[in-house]
Amino acid sequence: MSQHNIRLEVMRSLEPKIDGFIEQFLIPIEEIWQPSDFLPDSQSEDFFEQTAQIREGAKEIGYDLWVTLVADTITEEALPTYESWLLDVDGIDQHADKNGWTKWIRHWTGEENRHGDVLNKYLYLSGRVNMKEVEKSTQYLIADGFDIGTDRDPYKNFVYTSFQELATNISHKRVGQFAKKTGNHLLGKMCAIIAGDEMRHHLAYREFVKLIMEQDPSQMILAFADMMKKKIVMPAHFLRESGGAASSAFEVFSNCAQRLGVYTSKDYIDILDKLNSYWDIENVRAISDEAEKARDYLVNLPGRLTRISERMKFPQDQHHFKWVTPNGVL
Repeated sequence: MSQHNIRLEVMRSLEPKIDGFIEQFLIPIEEIWQPSDFLPDSQSEDFFEQTAQIREGAKEIGYDLWVTLVADTITEEALPTYESWLLDVDGIDQHADKNGWTKWIRHWTGEENRHGDVLNKYLYLSGRVNMKEVEKSTQYLIADGFDIGTDRDPYKNFVYTSFQELATNISHKRVGQFAKKTGNHLLGKMCAIIAGDEMRHHLAYREFVKLIMEQDPSQMILAFADMMKKKIVMPAHFLRESGGAASSAFEVFSNCAQRLGVYTSKDYIDILDKLNSYWDIENVRAISDEAEKARDYLVNLPGRLTRISERMKFPQDQHHFKWVTPNGVL
């Protein structure tokens, strides 16, 4: 049997568990939070007073934090790209009435959709960003599409989502912590609850990989190593401002995140460490010679990346994004 067919068989074998995954890692629609839980009620008589409080609380947020928050929002708003990408993965058939994986992706997408909604509305009400420029960047990110190096391989895609969901958890959580330090408890609470969603999603995807590892360890390890050799590219890697080329805004945005400590090279290494540990990479047995070499690479990679990161330097000068004026006030 070809490796492609083996992957399809593994995906089919896990499909009966999907309802259990949804029950364990996702929250029913009637019970989960919604953006309106955090935002002013437009039907309320004190809507403008509530909005004024948001605008007042936004004044103390620094420039780098605004840039990071805007980039996080744009990344969340590009959800159509991520859903369409996952629906094209081998073993996932959106045209089949009872394909369990399609059910998972649609429920996961429904949860993720709330993140962009609440952050976008907060940015709009804050009065501190140029919303048209933000909207252009969002449309560019969706229109440009992306290639994260996973092809249609479910193994590589689940490695990617395991890594990326934990990365977004860290970023949202840190933005929320910094917001609270400025006295902005509303934004802090919003980012914290988004981070909680991302953690649940991370736990699900890493479980998918663990279950695949039990059935097809050699190919799962090879897929993991391949993704790490390419380096996990975040969706924001393809970010651009209006008038700029695709990916032109990513480096300066990541410098902002690095300066603030929102998401750093150390976090990247820590995520790899956590995945190596949870999937028990060092102790996986009964694998091919090629997978043995891949396992050695994965086990040694955190130390190698740590040595590289210790020599890395990041620019301290601020790039003036069109999204936010230097003092955060338009």
